[in-house]
Amino acid sequence: MTRRGAFALRFLVLLILPLSAVGQQYSIYSTKLDNGLEVIAIENPIVPLVTVELDVRNGSYTEPPEYNGLSHLYEHMFFKANASIPNQEAYLARARELGMTWNGTTSEERVNYFFTLPKDSLRQGLEFMKAATLTPLFLQAELERERPVVTGEYDRNEANPFYYLFRDVNQKLWYKYYSRKNVLGERETILTADQKKMQTIKDRYYIPNNSALLVAGAVQHEQIFALAREYFGDWKKGADPFTLYPVPEHPPLTASSTVVVEKPVNAVTVMIALHGPSVTKDPGATYAADVLSYILQQKNSGFQKRLVESGLCAFANFQYQTLDHTGPIIIMAQMSADKFVAGEKQLLDELAHLTDPAYYTDEQLVNAKTALERNEMFGQERPSQFVHTVGYWWAVVGNLDYYLHYVENLRKVTRKDINDYVKKYIQSAPNVKGILVSPADRPKILPQ
Repeated sequence: MTRRGAFALRFLVLLILPLSAVGQQYSIYSTKLDNGLEVIAIENPIVPLVTVELDVRNGSYTEPPEYNGLSHLYEHMFFKANASIPNQEAYLARARELGMTWNGTTSEERVNYFFTLPKDSLRQGLEFMKAATLTPLFLQAELERERPVVTGEYDRNEANPFYYLFRDVNQKLWYKYYSRKNVLGERETILTADQKKMQTIKDRYYIPNNSALLVAGAVQHEQIFALAREYFGDWKKGADPFTLYPVPEHPPLTASSTVVVEKPVNAVTVMIALHGPSVTKDPGATYAADVLSYILQQKNSGFQKRLVESGLCAFANFQYQTLDHTGPIIIMAQMSADKFVAGEKQLLDELAHLTDPAYYTDEQLVNAKTALERNEMFGQERPSQFVHTVGYWWAVVGNLDYYLHYVENLRKVTRKDINDYVKKYIQSAPNVKGILVSPADRPKILPQ
């Protein structure tokens, strides 16, 4: 370590404190650089590996129609040429030299990139991340080669009948701002993307005050904060993209509707979609949603017994996705055409009785909270996976408070909390119902 580096490290030790007492329990530490970059260190020395991750508040929720799908395309271009790496071939060769695995993901409200490599290569990993983040070249030839790779995901999705069910339901569910929920994007938008649009995304969203650098594994937080300042301290701060380009709020549904999708399938699938709570506007409802979803997914629940074990349905699911800009509630069941009428009726009857005192037992409520807590504990055992969880909550919520207090608030969920959630977001709310059925079976289940 240089003399200058040693001074910086001592200085940080004096100023940096654990995120909170709860954060310290999880060995999570956080600081913010002068340019606004959030730096999060997760200490876990169990194996001599480190994972370096960059999370950016970007994704389909930032995309008007003319940009729909370009956050995903940008994710692919991240692993291409930059000021230090002349092309993708050199990128892959350098990754092999460092012995690292790498990937990235795009979702509605977060894009992330991550490398896992030996702890002795931490500096090289940070250099690698800096070059890819700050100096992408978006070479036209690489951009043109990558377009069909991304649209290939379209081809795979379009080969699956469920893609059309989800697409058509979501177009009605998010009727005004569908592009803001369409992570896959539009084929034509991706095929015509150019360097200018890629640079626009970088300039708007790939700025330190809209990003977080996370390092997890065999590290010490003081070291990570010093290295982050060394490698990313000169990253230029930008204007708040959500002030310049606000994300519009999805208007509520005004009435229920139904969409029928005909594809060559052997069973009938019913999908009911609703607007669920926002994690920043109604966080209490999100804990209740998680607990209820867990209860209903268990084989011993009345929901599963009456729908699946009875023989009416092949499967039944009940899920909520936690997001800031309206998380969806998705309820699904699949049955044969001859059982459609009875199966759909039973599914709707289940939703109508979710708040009945005897719908689930006190023991099931306690077990659900205990199991969710246990799952969180298991998820923390692998730093290379745990870092993705921490990064997700940082991006979606805007800070780590929600996640750090998740278990604590989960324990507080009561039957009343669940009933309030159900009454507000399910029983009294309009929905979009989708039915996936074969052309041959449609006359059997729906009136002409």
